[in-house]
Amino acid sequence: MLQINTENCIGCKICEQACPYGAIIIDAETKKAKVLDNCTLCGSCINVCRYNALSIKREMIPSEDLNKFKGIIIFGELEDNNGPLEFKKVVYELLSKAIELNKDLNEPISVVVLGPPGLSGLIDDLFYYGADIVYLCEHELLKEFSNDGYTTVLTSVIIDNKPSIVLYGATIKGRELAPRIAARLNLGLTADCTGLSINTQKQLVQTRPAFGGNIMASILSPYTRPQMATVRPNTFSTTKLLEPQRSKIEKIKVKLERQNIRTKIIGEFSSKTELTNIEDADILISVGRGIGNKENIKLIQELAQELNGSISSSRALVELGWTDHPIQVGQSGKTVSPKVYFALGISGAIQHLVGMQTSDIIIAINSDPEAPIFKVADFGIVGDLFEIIPQFLKLCRNNKESLI
Repeated sequence: MLQINTENCIGCKICEQACPYGAIIIDAETKKAKVLDNCTLCGSCINVCRYNALSIKREMIPSEDLNKFKGIIIFGELEDNNGPLEFKKVVYELLSKAIELNKDLNEPISVVVLGPPGLSGLIDDLFYYGADIVYLCEHELLKEFSNDGYTTVLTSVIIDNKPSIVLYGATIKGRELAPRIAARLNLGLTADCTGLSINTQKQLVQTRPAFGGNIMASILSPYTRPQMATVRPNTFSTTKLLEPQRSKIEKIKVKLERQNIRTKIIGEFSSKTELTNIEDADILISVGRGIGNKENIKLIQELAQELNGSISSSRALVELGWTDHPIQVGQSGKTVSPKVYFALGISGAIQHLVGMQTSDIIIAINSDPEAPIFKVADFGIVGDLFEIIPQFLKLCRNNKESLI
């Protein structure tokens, strides 16, 4: 609740000019600031007030009221990829994980879908991955993603339905939305989680790397609801159900005006790059410091070409300038889950492991028999890369299909 100290307010109108939603005005009679119903508690007015006349009163939820919050809500992020709209893979990953969490909770699993009118045809798949309810928020102003529009609508759905858990993919959109919604609702947020579980107190245990990835921290939100987290894509596997248990689509009446959205798209262009999106690759050949020098990457490129795979790398090579950041795997790069992951000359520090350990098959080659990478590898070879890779290339060229 936004509170006004009328003794301090001098009616200077600075707050009125700063509010992006037109939710605070100077009353013509009292010459004091007045808050309107469309205030979102964004705090813009407080930041500019020079007279300490504005404050936001936020109340902690009494512990006895925490049980009133039930259910898991997932942000159903859509993408078009220059084609028809479809849900990002991480939405299905979060649904599958929610089913697992729900074994200890037995609460409804919901997905909030935001976008332009005409999304009903996309919904059915969500029920086959575990959704009980889909909250469908359709509006022309939601056709293009905006922080203002999406935050306002999603916050409203959360307030109205009181879930105990809200999950987002740690995508560009998810990373923009989650902290804004957390700030509006005065909640904690755990970002870039690599693990989720439920403890004996029915609390969400949110696991993520900390202190440069040297430890894995387990984080709780014991005093507020909902508990909120973003989860890296490719962290969890997906499981499609044979039959949906329940299915309900609830259409939300969206209240949104153009003046509520401060951004406007004036044009679009595609960046010209030859880099593959490693998150979508079935076969990844990842190289680390053990490659020796930049010129040796050409050998790995030959291997990638023979296997119809893509090249990725550890952080060390990006820092050396040998590879580019978009193909970095690990805590400060991307999380991948290919069918086959080659770790070539990579020691296997935890910062790297959190980005690839869910791969279906991991093949590691390293000269150090004690390298941590061998602990997660399905197949490990101790030896010199430059002796092994040429032999492997020869095998690939002779009979590639029998190898993979």
